Order: sequence, then C-alpha cells, then structure tokens
Amino acid sequence: MDNTDMDLVSGVAAFEAKEFRRSLQLLQPLAENGSPEAQYRLAVQYQAGLGVVVNELQALRWMREAAGQNHGPAMHGLGIMYLYGECVEKNEREAAQWLQRAVDQGLAGSMAALAGMYEQGLGVERDPEKAKELYRAAGLTDSPVSE
Repeated sequence: MDNTDMDLVSGVAAFEAKEFRRSLQLLQPLAENGSPEAQYRLAVQYQAGLGVVVNELQALRWMREAAGQNHGPAMHGLGIMYLYGECVEKNEREAAQWLQRAVDQGLAGSMAALAGMYEQGLGVERDPEKAKELYRAAGLTDSPVSE
C-alpha cells in the first residue's frame, strides 16, 4: 500500500471516527489529486459543516467531481442534491438522471429514491409499475405503491 492509499484509508477512518478536522487534512490533497472517495467525503463534510464551515459551493464542487468519476455514493448524493435543491437549484429531471446512474451500480438507497420519483412522477413520467420494480430491487417488499 503506497502513501496515497494509506492517506485515503486514514482519512476515511478519521471521517468514520468523526475526527473531521483530521479527515479534512488527509482527504483535501487526495481530492485535489482526483480521488473520488476523498472528493465524496469532502462534499459531505462541506454540505453538513463537519469540521468546516458549511460551504454549499465546495460541497457541490466535490460531489460533482466524484460523481463525474462514476462514484456511486456521489452520484446518489448529487441526485439527492438536485431532488431537494440542496447546494444547487432544484432540478428533478437532473436528480432522476443521477439517481439512475447510481441505480445502475446497484445502490439500494438510490433505487428507493428513484422509485419514489416514479411513484409521484417527479422528474420522470409517473410509472407505478416501474416504482414497484425499483422498490422490490431495493429490498422493500412492502411497496408503498398502492395496488
């Protein structure tokens, strides 16, 4: 394991241990050098103000960077940002596109979120059958979609 890998492991460990100032020190240079995991973790820190002042522009920047590298959790995070208008102007169509990309990677949370969008017709054509299919794929056997 080289120093970059060690820094990433240490940075993620610091993040998980809620040592956010330490994780920022370790992850910032890795994010700048293109690590999607580091970028994603920084996005979360900046969005929630974990060890830093909340900074929506930085949160969006890092979430987009990581999502652009097909990082599943970042694609989910970016989709949720667009869905609720967090750090970015609300755009349900854009949300559906990012969540679909995360679904394509098998993320259950994205499946459930996209299912809700199909159920309600948010950013996509309303499709109760597609919603049921996604809820089932997410492991939610008691689909909230009415029969």
